[in-house]
Amino acid sequence: MSSPRETFLRLVNGVCDGPYEELADLYGEQTHVTHPMHPLNPPPLRSRSELHEHFTGTPPVGRTLIRKPVDVRIHETADPEVIVAEFAYQGRVAETGEEFTVPCVFVMRIRDGLIIESRDYVHHVASARAWGQLDTLLSALRPQASTTTEGGAQP
Repeated sequence: MSSPRETFLRLVNGVCDGPYEELADLYGEQTHVTHPMHPLNPPPLRSRSELHEHFTGTPPVGRTLIRKPVDVRIHETADPEVIVAEFAYQGRVAETGEEFTVPCVFVMRIRDGLIIESRDYVHHVASARAWGQLDTLLSALRPQASTTTEGGAQP
């Protein structure tokens, strides 16, 4: 059985190096993974199946990220199942050579070597920039213009 530290390190190294098909196996069958700072507020990932889909989904087209976890600091807590991990994904975009750093803090509950809960605080703007998706993110955040003005007339 892996310690919480070992499980976390397997996760972040696997996110960088793969195999992505095996990453969901680091989680319990039922889990609760949230991204509390994500600007689009996605729903929690609650099962190993949802996490498998998350990790193996098609990445944005036209970008290959070559990355590694850096500045890893793992803090143990009074609860032996809970760790707080500070780190960053650092690397470059293979197609452009553009360098990036995506700071992260994960608060994880790991029981019997499996992640059963995780709050993943990721710098989502830096991540979107690295993936070439910053414009997409900004468009999703902009309020949709109303198609009518007061009185029902179209602008």
